[in-house]
Amino acid sequence: MKPVLLLDVVGLTSTALAHMPRLRRLAEGGWHSELATVLPAVTCSVQSTMLTGLSPAEHGIVGNGWYFRELGDVYLWRQHNRLVEGEKLWEAARAAREGYRSANVCWWYAMGMTTDATVTPRPIYHADGRKSPDAYVRPPALHDDLVERFGEFPLFTYWGPTASIASSRWIVDATRHVLRTQAPDLTMAYVPHLDYDLQRFGPTSPQADAAAAELDATLAPLLDDCANNGVTVLVVSEYGIADVDRPVHLNRILRREGLLEVYVQAGTEQLDPWTSRAFAVADHQVAHVYLGDPHDTALHRRVADLLRSVPGVDEVLDREAQARYGLDHERAGDLVVVAEPGAWFTYYFWLDDDRAPEYARGVDIHRKPGYDPAELFFDPADPLAKAKAGLNLVKKKVGLRYAMSTVPLDASYVQGSHGRLPTSSADTPLVLCSDADVPASVASLVASDAGQVPAAAIKGLVLELQGLGATART
Repeated sequence: MKPVLLLDVVGLTSTALAHMPRLRRLAEGGWHSELATVLPAVTCSVQSTMLTGLSPAEHGIVGNGWYFRELGDVYLWRQHNRLVEGEKLWEAARAAREGYRSANVCWWYAMGMTTDATVTPRPIYHADGRKSPDAYVRPPALHDDLVERFGEFPLFTYWGPTASIASSRWIVDATRHVLRTQAPDLTMAYVPHLDYDLQRFGPTSPQADAAAAELDATLAPLLDDCANNGVTVLVVSEYGIADVDRPVHLNRILRREGLLEVYVQAGTEQLDPWTSRAFAVADHQVAHVYLGDPHDTALHRRVADLLRSVPGVDEVLDREAQARYGLDHERAGDLVVVAEPGAWFTYYFWLDDDRAPEYARGVDIHRKPGYDPAELFFDPADPLAKAKAGLNLVKKKVGLRYAMSTVPLDASYVQGSHGRLPTSSADTPLVLCSDADVPASVASLVASDAGQVPAAAIKGLVLELQGLGATART
């Protein structure tokens, strides 16, 4: 059975591939196709679809986060694998082939994952409130081995205003080491680098082209290892990033209509999901809108009509419409809102920046009730933002507490986004494979009217590449 590297190059499109000669060579020696992603086209939803072969309505991952109704709180970027319903790829393979081994390097929902080896970012949260870089690694001995060889996981280059190639380089190094020392039948690796400058500057910017070339050079040693050691490489992408220039503040609109409520702490406003009649969990170009009383038909109609009138909104999906997209899970919003091309949704709910919560100006992905791409920037309006960040790092090194208040509250700086289904080949994700033989399932899919490989077909495709398609449960 041939080992497979399932490599998630997030944001990979034909536009980016034009600047990635090593990946192009892989595609030219094997085969490639466009990938039909899912709604919402965001990391957690698409990855879960690929690994289970199920839609978000079936596996339950309706976005990068949602409103946990039973807890009364919004949580993004949870990490436990049991949130994902359905049999996973490696579990199906293990049932078909005794002794099958798998490894995961940074695909999401990694904690508690039943892979044989697991590596995922997991900071140390100190008792005094400080946060230090680290990773959750199984088996435990692998953690110390990776840190000794490559240093601690570079958390502050994985996301935020200092996000850079350093995090993807660490992931590539760790993946190469896992392949050498663990000999998995399946290795999954996720590299995030194209997420950064494509959102900061847009996918057609010179910075985006440079990021693609930089990532290609970083991936080259890993791809060479696989070619030299008989490992099939299957490259996937979750979404393509499109140009945007219109941030849409759904929560502010709901608040002005008296539907969203806040409470006050230390002079700042906090979202009050317990008493709000309607609020939005914004996730790039898709937002889940939750109603205080989902059975109130008049409220449902009022909110839906209001949202349909908002400039920048393309669709407002009730449960019946969500079903057409395979999104009608109980975790989804009572209404799901999709942005028009060129628009995206902020999570902002305050009306006065002086009343914004403390976390709004920091990189705080677990407390913000929505996704915030402004975290990729040092506030351009604050000439001392970088200096303040440097001072805070000094405080961190000497063990002092600090607050990174460097993120702008102006959403107009963001130039790229994703989440809605692609509108052109330029923002359509790709799938590439190093094997020259095109599997029968792929040939039939590409020959179909759609001409694309669905994200839900990736699980079965890996099993087919390994000769397990006829016996594994899919």
